Parts: sequence; C-alpha cells; structure tokens
Amino acid sequence: MAHWLVIDLEATTDDGGWPLTEMEIIEIGASLVTRQGHEVDQFQCFVKPKKRPQLTPFCRQLTHISQADVDAAACFREAWAGFEGWLSTHADELQAWVSWGDYDRRQLLQEWHDYKVRSVLQDTAHINLKQRFAKARHLQRPAGLNSALQLAGLQFSGQQHRALEDARNTARLLPLSLPAESP
Repeated sequence: MAHWLVIDLEATTDDGGWPLTEMEIIEIGASLVTRQGHEVDQFQCFVKPKKRPQLTPFCRQLTHISQADVDAAACFREAWAGFEGWLSTHADELQAWVSWGDYDRRQLLQEWHDYKVRSVLQDTAHINLKQRFAKARHLQRPAGLNSALQLAGLQFSGQQHRALEDARNTARLLPLSLPAESP
C-alpha cells in the first residue's frame, strides 16, 4: 500500500525571522499516512543547533520547545540518521513526501548540504501541499495551515508550531488536496 510522508520542521529563529542559511532545525516531526490521511506511523525528535545553540526567547515562546529539549538532543547528523533508520522500514511503500509550503524542503536541502548528509528523500518526489490545496480550492493565494484547516471545516489539533502536530494537521488536508484517484 502506498504511503505519503508528511514532514514538518521547527527551526531557530527570532522575531522578524532569519535568512534560511542562519536557521537550523531544532525539531523533526513526520507522520506516515495513507492517501486518506490516516496515520500509519510517526516520528519526532529534537535537534541540537550548532550555529546558535541558545534559543531566542521568541523561538522558545513560538515553538514551546525549551532550551533543555535541544541541549539534550543529538546534532542534526545523528538525529537525521535516526530518522532515516525509522524511514527505512517504510521505504518500499513511500509514494512521496509532503510539506506545507516549500520551507521544509529548502531547510532540509540546506542542512543536508551543510552536514554532507545523503537522504532517501533526495530521490523521492516532494509535494508542496500548500500549493496543491490552494489550487484544489481555487484560492487566489495559498493559505496558512490553520486557515486552510478552517476553510476545510477543521480545527487545528494539538499545539501549533510543534513539528509532529503540524505534520499531523497537514496530513488531514492531504485527501482534500490530491487529485481524485483513477479507477
């Protein structure tokens, strides 16, 4: 059976944001789902930032990730190896990987490059579900995740700006954003 991997990342930031090259992943969340959005498996881990190891107050408040969470975490290379190990048990079923918008894909490309890490996702199709949802709903411009859920008649479930919860909520929009299956 085909599965879609929905990924969400949380990263270091400050009020006003930072350039992508200055941001670092601090949490990886992934929900492996069926085409209907039903979760088959999930993955979550914190990541210790290297460039700016101290989280800003803005980042801690936004993500609800504590300094202790990232201090106790593995570096990106080790965290990603754990993710790849988890993903390897599902690799044969993987149809595509999905994120809400293009940020997560670009941040992963940056970190894979910085850490000289190879990923199975580099050879797997990526779906920008934010764009797909906007197209499916004939929206003038793409909506944020919470707004998209509201447009679909759904409420956000869990804590916003936490990777696994964001991935799970994104997965709820998957069946509303993909073209109908061919018979």
